[in-house]
Amino acid sequence: MAIVSLSFIALGIALIVYGTLRARGPYQRYMALREQDANIARYEQWRGGLRSNDKTGASVAMAVLRRQAQIGGAIVVAGVVVMAIGFVLK
Repeated sequence: MAIVSLSFIALGIALIVYGTLRARGPYQRYMALREQDANIARYEQWRGGLRSNDKTGASVAMAVLRRQAQIGGAIVVAGVVVMAIGFVLK
């Protein structure tokens, strides 16, 4: 039983590391795009112009990056669950 629980713990740690590495890049880029979008919105408001609510390339990129970060986060959660199962099997 000990080898099975240790393998679950090792697999859980590996999933946590992989998910973190996978989510970190898209999340950082998403936050940078979001900050740029907020700056543009403030500028448009200051200028007095109307901002269109149409889809832009940046909004599509933000949606894709957000989804990639969510997938990485789900992998981290799965790693935590697998690691918890490994501790329960002990």
